[in-house]
Amino acid sequence: RNDLARYEGYYASLFYMCFSSLDLEVRAEESTSRGRLDLVVRHAGHTWIFEFKVIEQAGEGSALRQLKEKGYADRYRGRGEPIHLIGVEFRSATRNIARFEIEDA
Repeated sequence: RNDLARYEGYYASLFYMCFSSLDLEVRAEESTSRGRLDLVVRHAGHTWIFEFKVIEQAGEGSALRQLKEKGYADRYRGRGEPIHLIGVEFRSATRNIARFEIEDA
């Protein structure tokens, strides 16, 4: 009965907690010259970059679109490892994932 479900940070913190409990390398709110990465997970030679959006505020398809438009994968390209962009969108009314998109960068 609170307003936390209206904010993408709420969902990012849930994912952060899950990945951290698995002892993975996790970075939240990593700054770039084009914005902030919501969440980065690195493991076994792969990098997963997450963007979280609440659909009622940002619209459908906005999470993955932002990852690509802002070139968030660029800072990890020099490693020569696979990079995976993951857009996760929620509906605040149901507090559930409404859309989940993955694309290799």
